[in-house]
Amino acid sequence: MDIERFRKEHVDLMAAVTSLRELVQHGISEQAVAIHRQLSAMSSAIKLHLAAEDRMLYPALARAADPVVARTGRQFQEEMGGLAAAYMAFAARWSLAARIAADPQEFRDDANSVFKALHLRVQRENRELYPLAERL
Repeated sequence: MDIERFRKEHVDLMAAVTSLRELVQHGISEQAVAIHRQLSAMSSAIKLHLAAEDRMLYPALARAADPVVARTGRQFQEEMGGLAAAYMAFAARWSLAARIAADPQEFRDDANSVFKALHLRVQRENRELYPLAERL
């Protein structure tokens, strides 16, 4: 299975997170509008990525003849549900620039938590899941 698209999306997502961190470093309240725009763009990209994984990657892994591959794919898909829900709740909570500007420390704490989990997930997919998919 060709998973180059998924790998590229991971690179793009991590670059977007870096851009978001740079905005945060320049002041959350001062950059709230730009942060909001960045979050909106990231949310769209994440939703598309997750939908593609659900439509293509996970079904292909589930059909694998190797039970370890199929089980690993199911495990990753189940785990992703919790992370996806956490990210969507984060995005909904901070869906207004005024809300971001009004509580910069809470935004920072929330963002750090969500993006740390997202970063760890991307690393695991790159290291564990995608090599399995490439063998298909």
